[in-house]
Amino acid sequence: MRIDQTHRPWILRTGALFLLALLAYVPYSLFSYNGPSGGSSLGLIYGVAGYLLMIFAALLSVRKKFRIWRIGRAQTWMRGHLWLGLLSYPLIFFHAGFSWGHGLARLLMWIVSIVIVSGLLGAALQHYMPRMITERVPMETIYNQIHRVQEQLLGEADDLMGSLSPEQNEYGLIVPSSGPAATMTTTSTAVQLSQHSADKLRQMYDDTIKPYLAHRGSRGQSMADEATSKAMFAQLRTVAPDSIGTVIDDLENICQEKRDLDRQSRLQRMLQGWLLVHIPLSYLLLTLVAIHAIMALRY
Repeated sequence: MRIDQTHRPWILRTGALFLLALLAYVPYSLFSYNGPSGGSSLGLIYGVAGYLLMIFAALLSVRKKFRIWRIGRAQTWMRGHLWLGLLSYPLIFFHAGFSWGHGLARLLMWIVSIVIVSGLLGAALQHYMPRMITERVPMETIYNQIHRVQEQLLGEADDLMGSLSPEQNEYGLIVPSSGPAATMTTTSTAVQLSQHSADKLRQMYDDTIKPYLAHRGSRGQSMADEATSKAMFAQLRTVAPDSIGTVIDDLENICQEKRDLDRQSRLQRMLQGWLLVHIPLSYLLLTLVAIHAIMALRY
């Protein structure tokens, strides 16, 4: 969700509501005999208003989960979730008289602070990360399809190596050729490789390239470093004949695509990782606030 001009009405309305709440709080805090308190009439109003805004913010996930419940546009709910959820934070502080309290009240203040901070971090990530992914991942793909694309890259690499079939120290390189009628036929060109070249190519593929392509992620893989990868392929070209240069080039391009997929995976995890903190704590917050309200009214 990008924060653009469409958010301006929400910012203005939320800001106006905040100013009204602040204007009511100033005389309330100055002239209250015992100071502002969550148990006072205005304190309860702030608390209830803040809790209702939290519930509204939580309804966004309910709307996403239950597809039959589609009231309003998704973008409207997202903007309301962001700005009204943010407004609940000062209302909670007005309710508490800017005191962190003790026991359950203090715990709630910490949780609501973490929820708000994680939400703001998520909003910033959603604003900047999509553009960053586009810039840093030239061959971006659908995130849920990354594993399938990776398998395709491994298959292409295996096919390239399979096109070099050893026969008496020769590798039959299968290449396309066009006939006079512009029809494509397949021929097999014998490429003379020394045993050293053949062993070097196969060893590099089996020990380095294939394990890198076969595993999602790049942790501990030398091919994950672009400079190291270029150096390894440059060394391989020095021992291989020019005839299989296209094969080596294709293998290098496949490894580059794999690096792009890994980079996209890392950025996508950053983009979505904040939800692992924000969502569970939000539901915990709603539950504990309800308990806090019941205990306050009862005792």
